[in-house]
Amino acid sequence: MSTRASSLRYARALFDVAQAESDLMKVDADLAAVAKAVCNHAELTRVMTSRTVPDATRRRIVVAVAESLGAPAPVVKLVALLADRRRLALLPEIAERFSARLLAHRNVVPAQVVTAVPLAPPAAAAIEQGLSRATGKTVAMQFSVDPALLGGVRATVGGTVYDGSVRTQLKKMRDHLVAQG
Repeated sequence: MSTRASSLRYARALFDVAQAESDLMKVDADLAAVAKAVCNHAELTRVMTSRTVPDATRRRIVVAVAESLGAPAPVVKLVALLADRRRLALLPEIAERFSARLLAHRNVVPAQVVTAVPLAPPAAAAIEQGLSRATGKTVAMQFSVDPALLGGVRATVGGTVYDGSVRTQLKKMRDHLVAQG
């Protein structure tokens, strides 16, 4: 089974258990924190992936990390299971998949919004409202700036790109004029 399929199955199982036993938002935040702690610490990553470290020791270490971060029981159980199965490398991907599942459950869609200049709060709110109307969902936006757009906005929501940038409009005009002769 691929790592993508495995991480999706673990995330789905954790979501189902967490929905019944815990606060989903806390599980999401704590799972991300544990994944970051385990995978972004070079020494800890080396210990967690080493074949020379006994399984029981690996399990104790990762459970101690999760508990020290205040993770709820479903997260602690998951990391213990992953340690037992030597699948801790899946932790960041499981955290991503869990977050995506939580957003879908809450009817929230992530959006990446790119503008030529930083937006003022009223303009950002207007874009958020427009994207919410277009998708029928609550939009969680992430903003970035790309001066190459020249002006306007490019938003990516799910797999759909809404491109109202000046650069794209100029390219369309150029292509139209070239096609005319």
